[in-house]
Amino acid sequence: MFDTLTESFKSAIGKIRFHDDEKALKKALTELKKALLKADVHHKVVKELITNVEKDVKAVGVGKDAFLNALANRLNDILTAKGNQGFVFAPKPPTVVLMTGLQGSGKTTTTGKLAYMLKEQKKKKVLIAAADLQRLAAVEQLRQITEQIGVDLVANEDAKPEEIVKEALKKAEDGLYDVLLIDTAGRLAIDDELMDELARVKKVANPDEIFYVADAMTGIDAVRTAATFKEKIGISGVVLSKFDADSKGGVALGVAHQVGVPLRFIGSGEKMPDLEAFIPDRIVSRLMGAGDLEGLMEKTAAAIDEKSAKKISKKIKKGQFNFNDFLEQMEQMKKLGSMKSLISMIPGMSGIAKQIGDIDLENSKEMKQIKAMISSMTKKERENPDLLNNTRKRRIAAGAGLDQIQVNRVLKQFKNAAKMAKKLSGKGGMKQMQQMMKQMQGGGGVPPGLMK
Repeated sequence: MFDTLTESFKSAIGKIRFHDDEKALKKALTELKKALLKADVHHKVVKELITNVEKDVKAVGVGKDAFLNALANRLNDILTAKGNQGFVFAPKPPTVVLMTGLQGSGKTTTTGKLAYMLKEQKKKKVLIAAADLQRLAAVEQLRQITEQIGVDLVANEDAKPEEIVKEALKKAEDGLYDVLLIDTAGRLAIDDELMDELARVKKVANPDEIFYVADAMTGIDAVRTAATFKEKIGISGVVLSKFDADSKGGVALGVAHQVGVPLRFIGSGEKMPDLEAFIPDRIVSRLMGAGDLEGLMEKTAAAIDEKSAKKISKKIKKGQFNFNDFLEQMEQMKKLGSMKSLISMIPGMSGIAKQIGDIDLENSKEMKQIKAMISSMTKKERENPDLLNNTRKRRIAAGAGLDQIQVNRVLKQFKNAAKMAKKLSGKGGMKQMQQMMKQMQGGGGVPPGLMK
C-alpha cells in the first residue's frame, strides 16, 4: 500500500553517504520533496515536512541515521491528530458509530468490514442499521454483507432514516449489543439536503463516533470533502477506503494533518478482512520499510484458533501434517485478508509484497485444483497421503478433472512443504527462517538507527 512512498524514502536516504555532507542532504531533501508531491501529498504538508527534517538533521549533524530518525519522527507528527486511534469503545455499551461519506466512496462495504473486524478480532456483538435509503441497492448490499459475516441487521425500506435509527438503538440496548454501526445516506456531491438528513440522524443517534469514509483514489479531494464534513456535521475520524488500489499512498499523509481528525482505518483490499487500524507509529514503521509485527500478530492471533495451531504444530514436528490439516489451515488463512498487506507487515518484505501483487489463495487456479483433488480422496487418503499409489492417483485425477501428472506435481509440492515445515520447526529452525528471509530480501534488513 505504501510502495511508492517507501521506495522514495529509500532513494532519498541513499543520497546521504558521508557524515556532515550538507550537499548530499540538499539532494536527498530535493528528491524527497519531488517524490512526495508526485505521490499526491499536499504541498503544504510537504513543505512543512521538508523544513522540519532539514532543521532536525542539521541540529544533530548530517548523517544517514540522523536523516532516518528525523524523517520517522516528523512523519509520526504529521500522521498524528488529536483524538482516538483505531476503534475505541464507549464506557457503556452499545458504542454507536455513524458511518458517513459520499456515494461511491465505499461507505457501505467499509461498514461491513468494520463490523467483521469487531466481531472476529475484538469478539464483540455487532448490529448494523441500514439508514441509507437514498441508494436503492444499499439496503440489499448490507443484507448480503451481514449474512456473509454473520452479524445482525435492522432494515426497513419503507421507514424514514430516523425511524430506523430509533429501532436499531432499541434493539442494540435490549439485545445487549456491544456496537451499533449506522450506515447513512451519501450523494454524489455535498449538498444541503444530504447535510440536513445527516443532522437529523445524528440528533436521534447521539453517536459516540462519526466516521467519514473517503475514497483514497480521489487523492487530495478526499481531504477537502473530509474537511467539509467535519465543518458541517462534525467527524471524529476518517476511514480511507480503496487504499490498496492507490499505489501513490500520499493522501494518507495529509488527512490527519489537514483535516485535524485522526485517520482511523484504511481499506487494504476487497475482502471483508481487509481493513486495518491506522496507528501512526506502526504506519511510519511500514513506510520506512521496517514492517509492523505488532499489527501482524494482532491479525493472526484473532484469525487463528490457538488450540488448532498447537495441534497443527505438534503434527508438523512429527511429520504428520495431512490434507485435512491443510484445508483447515486454508480456511483460517481466509480470515487474514490480503496476502500482499500481510507480507508488507514483515520487516524488509515490502518489496516482495509489491512483486507478488494480490494473491487470491481461495480462488487461484492452483488452489481450485488442489481442493478438487482433495475432494476426490477418501477419508483415509486425506489423513495419510502415503497411501496414494498409482491406482489411487488415477482415480483421484479422474474425479478432480486433472491428469495424473498434475496430481503427482501437487503431491510432490505437498511433501516438500511438509518436510520444510518439519525442518524449520525443529532445533535451529528460526535461524534458518531468518537466513531464508534475508536471501529473499537480497541481504537487506531494517535500517540501523531507524526506530528509537
